Amino acid sequence: MNRRSLLKKSALFGAPFVLPSNVWGADANGKVNVGFIGMGKRSQGLIREFFRQPEVRIVAVCDVDTNRREDAKKKVDAHYKTNDCAAHLDFRKITTDPAIDVVVVVTPDHWHTIQILSAIENGKDVYAEKPLTHNIRESVLLMEAVKKSGRIVQTGSQQRSSREFRVACELARNGVIGKIDHGFVNFGGPGKPCDLPEEKAEPGLDWDLWLGPAPERAYNSILAPRGVHSHYPMWRMYTEYGGGMITDWGAHHLDIVQWALGKDESGPTAAKPPAKQGEGKGAAVVYDDITITHGQGIGVHLVGANGEIQVTRGKFALKVDGKNVASHLKKGGKLGAELDKAEEAYLTDSKVKLYRSPGHVRDFLDCIKSRKQPITSAIIGSRSINVAHLMNLAYQHHTDIAWDPIKNTFAKGAKHPLEWLGRSYRDKWKI
Repeated sequence: MNRRSLLKKSALFGAPFVLPSNVWGADANGKVNVGFIGMGKRSQGLIREFFRQPEVRIVAVCDVDTNRREDAKKKVDAHYKTNDCAAHLDFRKITTDPAIDVVVVVTPDHWHTIQILSAIENGKDVYAEKPLTHNIRESVLLMEAVKKSGRIVQTGSQQRSSREFRVACELARNGVIGKIDHGFVNFGGPGKPCDLPEEKAEPGLDWDLWLGPAPERAYNSILAPRGVHSHYPMWRMYTEYGGGMITDWGAHHLDIVQWALGKDESGPTAAKPPAKQGEGKGAAVVYDDITITHGQGIGVHLVGANGEIQVTRGKFALKVDGKNVASHLKKGGKLGAELDKAEEAYLTDSKVKLYRSPGHVRDFLDCIKSRKQPITSAIIGSRSINVAHLMNLAYQHHTDIAWDPIKNTFAKGAKHPLEWLGRSYRDKWKI
């Protein structure tokens, strides 16, 4: 792979790499000045979460749609009872502003890496929604940039900040179910090339800037909904902008597999396609002798020599030696009690204790001050999403993929073209 130095891209981002004036990421009044990029459905919840943090001051918002941009500014100004929030069309107004300490990236996936790189090259810490990257090459570039810059980047894979997932992973890491033999993950299928018809342009939307690095095509409201909307747009199902549900929900559950198997600094050694070409489930990723198959069970299901662990949001079950130690597979009020049973039975004096997050946004802000890496750092987020990217490659090309998880490239002897690891970029957005 041709890896150019990220710190020489001043022509792309319009500003040199600089460190913030305050290493703790706060202004003279002790506030962390935050700028948001992307003001759609997900950002609405994130803004409320950042509002709840006492040291945060949201000072700027950005969106390529005029209605969403103005709506976000009104909400921020109403919260602070001022008229001070800046509203920008171009994300670089956020990433290059020396008054901004933290950038929150909540845009479609095809923009993530470009905007994160711009922010960290300008000395910002970043909270970025998952998946961090659109492809494996971007993951490699991002990991290199973060290691070199020392910036704090939190991936929005918030399941690691939820108790049921931490308990499940601690049980796996402490050998409670014995040597893990295989497992399952369940979420939707891969994406497909965009085939949407042209629609009448949306007034107030900079469509060319929405597309950015993606191929030029006509507007369609499925990709960029008209005005302020309350749903998650389906751009994520098209490969030019996302990776289908493999990268959308797979980013969450495959991240938990990585955590449970202790592979945060590594990854799988192979990916395999489904038995029948064109199927949307049945692909697998292989960790040496552990095969994780897509399309069965609940979110994450691990099977070992002595038992099983099942976990997804609000649900958890543990079986050891044929006995149900804890079981809560319906959402409701019993989850905490069942997690208590599992912890009391097997984790009171356990050797492996995993990171206990105080909350995903709270953890990020604490790490800005301590300069310690957060629970889902850019390295963790990049390696986890690479698992999803590998699964997508197996689906798309219907072939076995031999992988080197340390070097983040095809294993020695594999004859796959390196183009599979990246994508083409339009115009000035090349990286």
